[in-house]
Order: sequence, then structure tokens, then C-alpha cells
Amino acid sequence: MIDDIIHKGSLSPDKICQLLSATGSEQKELHRAANNVAVTYRGNIVYYRGLIEFSNICIKNCYYCGIRKENKDVVRYDVDEAEILAAARYALKNRFGSVVLQSGERTDTAFVEKINRLITKIKEESNGRLGITLSLGEQTEATYQRWFNSGAHRYLLRIETSDARLYQSLHPDDELHRFSNRLDALNNLKKIGYQTGTGVMIGLPGQTLANLADDLLYIKNTDVDMVGMGPYIEHDNTPLTAQKKHLWPLEVRFNTALNMVAVLRLMMPDINIAAATALQAIDPMGREKALKAGANIIMPNITPTENRKHYLLYDNKPCTDESADDCLSCLNMRISLVGKETGWDEWGDSPHYFKRCEKSPPH
Repeated sequence: MIDDIIHKGSLSPDKICQLLSATGSEQKELHRAANNVAVTYRGNIVYYRGLIEFSNICIKNCYYCGIRKENKDVVRYDVDEAEILAAARYALKNRFGSVVLQSGERTDTAFVEKINRLITKIKEESNGRLGITLSLGEQTEATYQRWFNSGAHRYLLRIETSDARLYQSLHPDDELHRFSNRLDALNNLKKIGYQTGTGVMIGLPGQTLANLADDLLYIKNTDVDMVGMGPYIEHDNTPLTAQKKHLWPLEVRFNTALNMVAVLRLMMPDINIAAATALQAIDPMGREKALKAGANIIMPNITPTENRKHYLLYDNKPCTDESADDCLSCLNMRISLVGKETGWDEWGDSPHYFKRCEKSPPH
């Protein structure tokens, strides 16, 4: 049945819902088909993005997030530039193709200037060898342009959900948390020329398979180049945790997240899809299962170990007590176990981006 749906042309919302609900042998068939597409279009290679979660200071109050501004129990931190550059040097030494700078959201001048200096210094110190992805939330178009001019070339901004009403239920009703702001930011990133990424959470209170089907169609129609999405996992010290009784069972969230990866790979064969760390919070082999379902990006955490336990967007986040060396050694073994190869010293850019922009890839 799954094979029939896959090979009957474009996927309608109803067909997508059928695929997202696949279990057992049908799920295995779906994941096998997605993996075959990933290998055909992106090779049997997994690309590393060294993740530096350098600050948990945030101006936003998103109802689902553990580092929201009004969570007074968070130990706030802001890694200094020297330590961030040391982490980038670690990535270069260990042959990662790229790093990701991620933090809570800020828009103040000091923050914008700090990011700009870091981009410039990482490019200088790596002689242009390290690719730079940013995941720093909504910024002005001028800020995005400045960071792009300095050398950042990818930007991940998750839309969280493409349903405007569901989006607003996850955020305070004020000017800082408008759905339209998120759409404008994504449009600006594409216009400037970033390899643009987005993504959604899976299993939110009030969310349906139809919502998720619409999310996948939104991602395809927006024509993004990379996607990071995973199961919603609650943080007990957030407003959304009050809706626990409306949550999908963890196993359902996990399996649906894997199916989302697989279906998206079928819909957009040449993009980059990350194996989300949140999958591993539910299943110890979660990220590996995502790689076998069509994902091709892994983000080893190279944040200084003492800070990791304070960057908790959700509860039970894995690997918070590991060093960068521990994380890397573990991932190398896990990637090998699922029959994949690592793309050392490669940016692993999305072919979709170059086709979309009619450009020739530099790497």
C-alpha cells in the first residue's frame, strides 16, 4: 500500500496523512524508500555540523521553551568569544565541515556585533574552510544581510507550525511573537541568499496529522534548502506543560517524527534534513533511525561541557554531561553501525539551493 501511494505522483494531504500514520511493515517500507531516495540524491553520506549553543539568554517567552525569558529557574550563561572560537577550532581540527552558532534570541546591538565578529574570526582562522550556519531567531533584514556579508551562508529558523492559530497558541499575544514576523524573516533570509532552513515540532497539544501534512506542504512550497524537525518534548517549567493530558504518547510522537523525515525526503529529494537530537531523548537510537529514514545531517554538540546542562529547551535532553570528544566518538560509531559514511571536511551544502538559485556549488 505504501509503495502504491509513493509512486502515484504528487502527494495530496490525505495521502501524506496515510504515510505519517504508517507503522510496522508499512513504516519500514516507507523508511526504506526514503533512504533509497536520500542515497540517490545526497549519497550515503552524513555531514557534521558542530553545534555551539553559546548562550541561553533569550528575550522571547515561547510557551514551550525551557529557556524562555520568564523561566527564573534557568542558570543563564553567555560563553565568551574566546571559548566559542576554541570550539570552532575543535571542529576544524576534527574535520567537521561546518559549525552552527545557536543561542536564545537577542536583537540588541552588542549581540549583533558579537555575532558579526565571530563570523569574521571563524572565517579568518579556518581560512574559509569552515561553513557557518546560524540559528539565532528573528532579526532585522539589515542584520541578516550584515551576517551574510561577513560569511555566514546558512540560517535555520524553524516555523514551529505552519498553522497560524496553532502558532499563536504557543506564544504570548504580543508584537514580539507574531506569526507574520516569522514568515517575514524566512522570506528575508531567502531573498538575501542564505541556504534557508526551517522546521516544525511534532506532537504539539492540539496538533493533528492534517496539520503536519500541511506543514510538509508548506515546507515544500516555501522551497527551503534544509530542514530540522523533531518530536515536541515538554519542559516541566513552561506554560505548555499544563496541557500534558492533550499530548500524544511519546512513542506516537517519535514514530510520526521519523515518518515526517521520510515523507519530506520523498517530497524534496535534494535538500538537507537533520536527525534531531530530540529523537534521542525518546529512543537511544533515535538519530540513527532518522538517518535510515532519509536524514543526512547530524549536529555533534561541541558546546563547553559545563554549559550544556543549562541549554535545556526540553526535559531529558541527551548528552548534556558529555565532552565534545565523547560526543564525536559516539556519533562516529553510531553512523558506522547504520551503514553510513561521514563527509569529513565537507560543507555538505544542499544541491537544492544551487538549483533554486541557479548557482554553481563552490564545494
